[in-house]
Amino acid sequence: MSAETPAAPGQHDEHYLQVFRRNFRNWRGDRPFWAGLYIVFGGFPIAYFPYAHLHLGHLTLAMSTTAGAGSLIIGVLLVVLGVSLWFQKHVRTFAGVAAILLALVSIPVANLGGFLIGFLFALLGGAMAVSWVPGEPEEGYATSSSLTKQDTPDGSAAEPIGHEAADGADDPNDLSGTSPTNGANGRHSAG
Repeated sequence: MSAETPAAPGQHDEHYLQVFRRNFRNWRGDRPFWAGLYIVFGGFPIAYFPYAHLHLGHLTLAMSTTAGAGSLIIGVLLVVLGVSLWFQKHVRTFAGVAAILLALVSIPVANLGGFLIGFLFALLGGAMAVSWVPGEPEEGYATSSSLTKQDTPDGSAAEPIGHEAADGADDPNDLSGTSPTNGANGRHSAG
């Protein structure tokens, strides 16, 4: 038995719910989760209210309109856009703009956008999706000694590599012809 062996097997194991919560939090933080959730919440009242029969005592209030199919289509599209934000984060700008436009169209088509509840949720979620950007890694994670220094064959450390030398623009073997040193910026390189 070595010193690294735990005293009892499974002593430091985490509960599976803690692992699930941590994994879900990491997954959620990597995409516009809340924007998608608001868009999904906005789609449900827009699709539901034209087909709902509300009972007030002995009085049945039917919200069915001639545009019931249009409101169902708008609601389903909003739900699909919200779910697509969760699983395909690169469509965030398209999904956000489409959600805003569908929310605006739902005002005349779907009972004032699901009595303004669905309209406001979809509008807020669309704005959040358009404004979401992926996070930058923290400074401690981005720089490492292996990334900033080159080791020489004799074992000593060389000078840190700067951004100018790392991109290859000052390389004399640059065949693109668009480096700032020769005055070409890429506009006239095609002919």
